[in-house]
Amino acid sequence: MEKHRRHTTKILIVDDEPDLRKLLTDYLEINGYVVMAAQNSHEAIRQIEEHPDLILLDINMPEMDGLELCRKIRNFISCPILFLTARVEDTDKISGFRAGGDDYIQKPFSIHELGARIEAHLRREIRSQHKTSVKFSEDLVIDYSARALYFRDERIPLAKKEFDIIELLSTHPGMVFDKERIFEKVWGIDDEGDSAVIVEHVRKIRYKLKEHGCDDRIETVWGVGYRWRKS
Repeated sequence: MEKHRRHTTKILIVDDEPDLRKLLTDYLEINGYVVMAAQNSHEAIRQIEEHPDLILLDINMPEMDGLELCRKIRNFISCPILFLTARVEDTDKISGFRAGGDDYIQKPFSIHELGARIEAHLRREIRSQHKTSVKFSEDLVIDYSARALYFRDERIPLAKKEFDIIELLSTHPGMVFDKERIFEKVWGIDDEGDSAVIVEHVRKIRYKLKEHGCDDRIETVWGVGYRWRKS
């Protein structure tokens, strides 16, 4: 089953270093993935039409860099984007998360660690695409099909957008979403509004959780956004 799934999983590599592209391509193909490769952002945009399941994206590229490309394609694709970069400063990571990236892989990296990270992100995607009732602790249950949140078997009443925010964050536990991206995911990129509305909705969610005796599950990542606390 796992082997069959890999043979249908497409990974796009975007890097201007030919040797690294070949190394990654060989490793991923040996492990059963379908691999696409691009040496610059313009080639990558054409490859995006093939709907990759995951993107490995170098930040330091000529013409359009990886951050700019990430911002550009996030309007059209929701698959995991893993940055390949030598940059490790917190400010660089914040920029990457704000641009829509999901993870950072520091160069030089262990090819086996990279493979494990890829697997982890793909498993997370599968879990989010096949949502069922998910119990995050002994007392808190989120029923995605019924769009309901329960704490100690008591339903917590939520407005539609409040549940939408919980659904987005809880299906990607530990992943940081900035307010702009939450707004785009929940309200849609064509909707008019201020991302500051996210702050008010999160405040209401936290109030309702506290009112029912439930600990706050939404963590504020200062200067970046919000994430669902891992249990």
